[in-house]
Amino acid sequence: MTLFSGAAAELWMRWVHYIFGILWIGHLYYYNFSQTPYMAEADAAAKSSLMQKLQPRTMFWFRWGAMFTFLSGWAMIGHKLGMGVPLASAWGTIILTGGILGTLMFLNVWLIIWPRNKIMIESAVRVAKGEAAIPGVADLGARAAIGSRTNTLLSIPMLFFMGSASHLPLTLSPEKSLVPYWCTFAIISGLIQLNAAKGKMGPMQKLGGTIHFGILLTLVLYFAMEYLAG
Repeated sequence: MTLFSGAAAELWMRWVHYIFGILWIGHLYYYNFSQTPYMAEADAAAKSSLMQKLQPRTMFWFRWGAMFTFLSGWAMIGHKLGMGVPLASAWGTIILTGGILGTLMFLNVWLIIWPRNKIMIESAVRVAKGEAAIPGVADLGARAAIGSRTNTLLSIPMLFFMGSASHLPLTLSPEKSLVPYWCTFAIISGLIQLNAAKGKMGPMQKLGGTIHFGILLTLVLYFAMEYLAG
């Protein structure tokens, strides 16, 4: 049967990638579009209840959705390379741009957002038991929020490039090196990632600012690819 042939391997990987990607990004958007505004208006009891009972559940699906999206995505890229598609191609340049942005988002989940939320959940449970809150929990929450907003920002160009790798009619010039584009990409993404780890919310303070910044980043990376490598 064609569906279970070796040639269908990419289809299965893509299907898994879509399922876990929806699980991951769906929770990311839930946190930023719905839960964060709710928490800004909720009373202390509601916040405590959410943090104790809901946050552990959503964080479980959020972080493991990220894990399996990451693994299945790179499995697909590896499969494509194994079939002889070169990285120094339009497809390779576009898919790697999206894949690296997705990898940064994955690292933010596991190294910034989840570790801090884990402590915040534990602190909420302690307070509910009448014990003292864990010191510095507010600062942890602020850093987790910056990481989450950064991922929302990065998700906009990530989804554009991941979705357009096989559809965007980009032709790379054989006379141009990809080095200028990748250097530009590394500087921009590196600064954004540095801010996620050490910086401030800045224009991401408001969700609208995050979305506008994400669209701008998408356009900047696209035109950098078009004019530096095309």
